[in-house]
Amino acid sequence: MVTNQKGLENSLFSQQPGNIVSDMDGEKVMLSVQSGKYYNLGQLGGEIWELMKEPISIETVVVTLQASYEVEQNECEEQVAEFLTQLLDEGLIIQD
Repeated sequence: MVTNQKGLENSLFSQQPGNIVSDMDGEKVMLSVQSGKYYNLGQLGGEIWELMKEPISIETVVVTLQASYEVEQNECEEQVAEFLTQLLDEGLIIQD
């Protein structure tokens, strides 16, 4: 499991309340009410965002994505961990 992102592998992630999210041409866009910044999560990021309506582990996100896309497990884990780290850094999600 994710070894290069310490502290993420045993955590659950969920959406930070207070963001306005909309679909635009198949991609998720978001306004952080707290910071006033806009974000384009893209299509895949939007799918991950939707999965985080309830607390979810990286492992569950990876398994869900692999069921829909042809991607190697290690690559998927790394990309998901990187994406979640970016969302954490921006204060858009909560890590439990």
